[in-house]
Amino acid sequence: MGTVQITALIALFLFAAIMVCIGVLSARKAKTLDGFLLGGRNVGPWMAAFSYGTAYFSAVIMIGYAGKFGWDIGLGSIWIGIGNAVLGCLLAWLLLAKRTRAMTHNLGSRTMPEFFSSRFGDKKMKVYAAVIIFIFLVPYASGVYNGLGSMFGAIFPGLSIFGLDSGTVCMFIVALLTSVYLVLGGYTASSRTDFVQGIVMIVSVVLMVLGLVFSPQVGGPVAAIEKLSSVEGGQLTDIFGGKNFGFLCVNILLTSFGVWGMPQMVSKFYAIKSHTLVKTGTIVSTGFAIIIGCGAYFAGTLGRFFTSDFTAATPVDAGVSGGYDGVVPNMLMQAFSGSVWGSILLSLVLLCVLSASMSTLSAIVLSSASAISVDLAGVFRKNIQQKSQIKWTRILCFVFIALSFFLATAKISIIVTLMSFSWGVVAGCFIGPFIWGLWWKKTTKAGVWCGFIGGLATVVILTGYSMLSSPELSEGVFAAFKAASADAPVFGVTAMAVSVIIVPLVSLFTTKLPEPLVTSAFNPDDGLSEK
Repeated sequence: MGTVQITALIALFLFAAIMVCIGVLSARKAKTLDGFLLGGRNVGPWMAAFSYGTAYFSAVIMIGYAGKFGWDIGLGSIWIGIGNAVLGCLLAWLLLAKRTRAMTHNLGSRTMPEFFSSRFGDKKMKVYAAVIIFIFLVPYASGVYNGLGSMFGAIFPGLSIFGLDSGTVCMFIVALLTSVYLVLGGYTASSRTDFVQGIVMIVSVVLMVLGLVFSPQVGGPVAAIEKLSSVEGGQLTDIFGGKNFGFLCVNILLTSFGVWGMPQMVSKFYAIKSHTLVKTGTIVSTGFAIIIGCGAYFAGTLGRFFTSDFTAATPVDAGVSGGYDGVVPNMLMQAFSGSVWGSILLSLVLLCVLSASMSTLSAIVLSSASAISVDLAGVFRKNIQQKSQIKWTRILCFVFIALSFFLATAKISIIVTLMSFSWGVVAGCFIGPFIWGLWWKKTTKAGVWCGFIGGLATVVILTGYSMLSSPELSEGVFAAFKAASADAPVFGVTAMAVSVIIVPLVSLFTTKLPEPLVTSAFNPDDGLSEK
């Protein structure tokens, strides 16, 4: 076993010990349902901001997206990171944080399905929202493991424990650690570990970018830009993405605005201790996103410098095993595995990828588990005791983490394809109803239902049309469905637009909500202005 592997094992052991300790120490604050799901609504701005940021950026972005967009688009891919910071963090916090915190306090809502049910006086909304969350977020959770196998496999090539390959071992570590601290300490443990993981992510990304830029293969920023400009007539240095401009815009919109309707993201606003702390959280969250998002995509553009063919159309053509998912791990191993300090940095990057995955996984699983134990159970079983809800939420957290691990390792084709649509479907269903429900008193029940159904129907109809017009249809329905997943980002952005537009249009012509119901949500004492 070499220096790289020994250093990585030591780092993993220390990291695991810290995560378990945080879970144990947080257990006493998770004895009530509010404590388990929202940390007692007593979370400070730095922890809230780091919890939001670490849930935002998973291994999918650090490894998969960075490798693919960096290779295909080049420096223009950094705009995705900028969009995530400005639109997905800064604007989201400015427009949603205070209002979400205040209104969920007024309504006593602990989850997004509860918010819709209380805000519009319709328990069927709670059921619908909970079902959408369960069906699409659990498969999405399995996608969080993407990239982990490539990174772990690069550091521990040929590793096999009890017949499991290195990628599966890494995914098991993530699932086990997340289960321990989340089941023990709930949201408090999650936010505390997110803070630690966020610091690890910032340090490792900054050092990684500096190390890559000044590595012998790259030769500094000036040399990097000069060489990148020689590919496809400067395509990789075109700041607006060149021929990939449309593709770039779609992914900026999907990944930046999509978080406005994702339950695991907006729930971070529920738990903030005071609305006066939102300003600090906004600044910290935005700064975190700039460093992580821009750093990851910029690093991805340097992947070509560590291949056999700098101008290759795809990583496979350039000799990179694993395709796009192999670009970043291959680059990091070549850049940092030759020295002790490089091995330490490589271990930090491994912890960065683990942190990104665990924080996102815990946020998704907590939303999915509460959708069943709180939202669905509360509708179909009257007078359910809070202790019972806490117990079942803990059990379901463990079950959903185990299920996501199974789906990730089994690589079931239909689940892998379904993951491509998850983000767009969930955001498309919820973004319009949630935003208008927060800001506009005249939003009606019918308008919200049209937003719910319109978002889902848009993705279904566009997917069906794509399948029917696909050449792969001759090979079977599933082959056509898989081919249609390539356009899932476009379908998701369209669904979000439909949702945002249809809610106010229908609300203008449908029955208004009773005044007492509206007043209970828009309490002027909480700073909610008349709208």
